[in-house]
Parts: sequence; C-alpha cells; structure tokens
Amino acid sequence: MDATSSDLDAGLLVQEYPAPRRSLRVAFVTETYPPEVNGVAMTLAHLVQGLHKRNHDVQLIRPRQPGSDACGTSERFHEVLMRGLPVPRYPSLRMGVPSKRALVRLWSIHRPDIVHIATEGPLGWSALKACEHLKLPVTSDFRTNFHAYSQHYGVGWLRKPIMAYLRKFHNAARRTFVPTHGLMDDLSRCGFNGLKVVSRGVDTALFHPSRRCQELRKLWGVDEEGLAVICVGRLAPEKNLDLLVRAFDGIAARVPGARLIVVGDGPLRVPLQSRRQDLCFAGQRSGEDLARHVASADLFLFPSKTETFGNVVTEALSSAVPVVAFDHAAAAQLIRPDVNGWRVPLEGDQAFIEAAAEAAADRARLAGWAMQARESVQALDWNGIVMRFEAELREVLSPQPQERTALHAGTVRPSLLR
Repeated sequence: MDATSSDLDAGLLVQEYPAPRRSLRVAFVTETYPPEVNGVAMTLAHLVQGLHKRNHDVQLIRPRQPGSDACGTSERFHEVLMRGLPVPRYPSLRMGVPSKRALVRLWSIHRPDIVHIATEGPLGWSALKACEHLKLPVTSDFRTNFHAYSQHYGVGWLRKPIMAYLRKFHNAARRTFVPTHGLMDDLSRCGFNGLKVVSRGVDTALFHPSRRCQELRKLWGVDEEGLAVICVGRLAPEKNLDLLVRAFDGIAARVPGARLIVVGDGPLRVPLQSRRQDLCFAGQRSGEDLARHVASADLFLFPSKTETFGNVVTEALSSAVPVVAFDHAAAAQLIRPDVNGWRVPLEGDQAFIEAAAEAAADRARLAGWAMQARESVQALDWNGIVMRFEAELREVLSPQPQERTALHAGTVRPSLLR
C-alpha cells in the first residue's frame, strides 16, 4: 500500500520535531556557592542555572552562609541549607558537617534521579553515603587539588592519605568529571576510575575587551602608553605569589613605570602589602567590576601550579589580555605560545620570569597576542558546557548493556533501572 501525503508529512514532522526528552531531577551537593568567590562556586552556579533554564528540576544542597541567607525557591528549583562551620584561614567560607541522616530523610521524600557531588568535604561524604543507602546514582567533580595544597600549608606528609581519601571518594561515584585531559591522565595514573572531561566555560559577554577603562588605568597610575600587569586570584600560599613578585620585578627592570595590579584577597594580602607598597592591591572584585579590571590590563601573569583548571586564564583571554602561565591545567589547553601568550614548563620558575619580562618589553608582540587571545576561547560558551554536562548525566542514567539485554528479555522492570 502506498503511503499517503499526510502519512509522509507526519513522518517528516517526527524527524524535524522529535519528542522532548524527559526532564531530570538533579540534586547538587556543594560546600561552596556564590556569593562566595572562587572557581568552584562560579562553575557550579553556571551548571545549576544552566540545567534549570533547560527545564530540569534542580535541588541545591549547601551549607548556610554567614549573615542572612534564605533558601532560594522557584518553579523547578529548591535550595536546602545545612549547618556549616568556618573553613580554617578562610572565615568567609563554610564547610558542611556530617549530615547523612538528614539527606536520607530528604531524598526518601523527594527522590532525585541523580545526585551530583561537587566537593569532597563532610557534606559531600555524607551525600555519598546517603546515595549508597538509597541506591541513588551519583556523579562527582574533581575540582580542587587538596593533595597538592598540603605542601604549602606545612602538612606535606598528609599528601598520600589525602590522595587515598579522594580516590576512595571519587571511585564510589559512577562518573567523576574533570576539566582537562591532563588532569584526567594524572588521576588515571593514580588509580581513579570513571573519569570524563567536561571543560569549564567562560562568560564571553561579561569578559569582553570593550570593558577596558582608561579612568581605571589612571587610578592605577598607568596611561594609555603605560604597561599594566595583572594577577587575579586568592592571595594564599598555594598561588605561588613570591614568583609573581619576582616576575614583575623582572618586568619593571625592562619597562620603567610598569604597574602590577593584584586582584583578590586572602591570608597573604596583609604581609605582602606591607612588604611591597609599590604594588596596587585592588582587593576582591566580582561581576562587571572584575571584568573591567581584567580588560584594563595589558598582560596577565598566572604563576600558580596547583590549579585543576584556572578560570581566570579563560577570563583574561576572553578580555583580549595575553597570559603568561605554566604548562598546566587551562593554560596547557588554551595558550598557544607566541600566539595568545606564553607557557613554560612546571619546573621552570626562571623561565616564567624571563617569559614575562620578554613579553612585557615587546609591545608590538603583546598587541598581536591580544588580537588572538579572545578568539582562542570563543568555543567555551557556557551553554555548550551545560549541554555536555546534561548529556553525561543522561548517559550515566541510561541502562548499561547488560541491563538493556535483561530489559528486552522482560526480566528487569524499567522502574528498577533508575
């Protein structure tokens, strides 16, 4: 029998407009979230908001932050605030407390399809145990090199126990997301399983070269022809700030009148500021204010060796500011030497100093790098990152090959596969 034109039209409609996929119920567990200022909080906020905009039901579980902190609730979004304690040396940040019983009660009533754990602290561990108890699928993020930080805080002997804990934590998840292939390879060699790369994005509309501000440069004591060097990040031991200062001294020796602007706060700000009053300390900045600071600089120095990614690298490149960094994390992935900046081997502290001075002294070369910098991160749009993350969650929830075979044979009920 020949198909009618209406049958053909219906077939075309099915192909052109496929049935919408079922919304997911996703519970996020994290011990940091905006307005706290750090890369983990910012990245997680983009994922939470992105999934919510894509019509998924999102539950956000986090410690209550200092001051007035009310639960955010709207259609398909609900926050659950837990008890928290100040993080040592960072009183503005909170860490969760053991909460397995509370999470089991919560998820027994409001059962999510999947739980995503963003941090490995007490709240994250409690969520992992609650998921095991309720047989909920769980994914995790490896976002902070706690094992690498230990050497900067005088507890290097804890490196192996910390790594053992992190390996046990993440191997209990069905999948652990990492931001770069380099980190995936490093963790794989250390016995981590189920690793998958989902990069971090950058807000290219916010971090834009049009935010360059001559008035701000004047406040720094830099005119249009002068050189403004910037570094953005937490002012803490693991950020390698001594190397930052040494690199700038090398720049100043070749470019008289150059200024170093240090954006951020932390335990090392007071001692560094008292020692180097010639530097410009801008304090902690966020949003458009941060974007204006970054775009108003001419060169970005990033001396840290402990990042899992380094969001500030993408923010600088998006602002058309060339970057000098180590061949590590985001820099290894995004910086093309002598195209949009320069990267040096992890062991090359002197090479970092020399690269910074050479880049700063050649303004024509620096201008050429600036033209290429923004183009190099155009593909890191947050919408694409959220879609990739959603696809990974769906893949985790899809039946495994043996489950599909059993389902086809009628031996497994679909409800048991969730």
